[in-house]
Amino acid sequence: MSQYTGSIPVEDVHRWKAEATQRLLGFTIGLSDEQWHAPSPLPGWSRAHIATHLARGADRLSALIRAVLAGDPPPPPVSAAERQAELEAGADRGGLDLQIDLDTSAGALQGIIERVTDWSTPVVLHGRDATLAATALGRLHEVCVHHLDLDCALSPDAVDPAAAGWLLRWVLDLRADADLPALQLEGESLTARIGSGVEPRRITGSDARLWAWLSGRLPASGVLGADGLQPGLLA
Repeated sequence: MSQYTGSIPVEDVHRWKAEATQRLLGFTIGLSDEQWHAPSPLPGWSRAHIATHLARGADRLSALIRAVLAGDPPPPPVSAAERQAELEAGADRGGLDLQIDLDTSAGALQGIIERVTDWSTPVVLHGRDATLAATALGRLHEVCVHHLDLDCALSPDAVDPAAAGWLLRWVLDLRADADLPALQLEGESLTARIGSGVEPRRITGSDARLWAWLSGRLPASGVLGADGLQPGLLA
């Protein structure tokens, strides 16, 4: 996972992650139980599902980093069935429990992050070879993309432009093997080719909009040149 994300600015990414986490928590603290359990734009998921997913994602990153620091093997992978069971159980909780879970899991992750001194340590992330630095960028993406999923009128345009450039790089790496036609993506900080085919289709937009579109959170009309092409949802 390094074609586009080989030199991650870890300190900046952690600052952006902290800011994004506080924005998300600032929104969710005002939700009623009814709003927590209302459907979200993600098929079959309520906001409570999203909160549970974010909290368990923080827990898993904490466990991975803790294992690396201790020199232990990485935690065993969690099966799809186990993930679904914990998601459904977690989404059945009330708003206060969901908010506390989001807050405490994010705080625990931040605590373990502050103990890391070597972000170049190799790990396996999303089935690919990466470094600990990639966990920071992956978490930034997870928080930002799921804030959009909370359906709170947040626009991709609100993402810090410098952060957006790295979010775009992250998604380009995740989409490297996706079944997409040949695309030439032209953002503010980079130009990239993905997909397969001879004649690439040129798609332009801000880094933030290209990131959101490639993540499946922005319609094709949100960028230029993508008419009729909508990538699937990316976690």
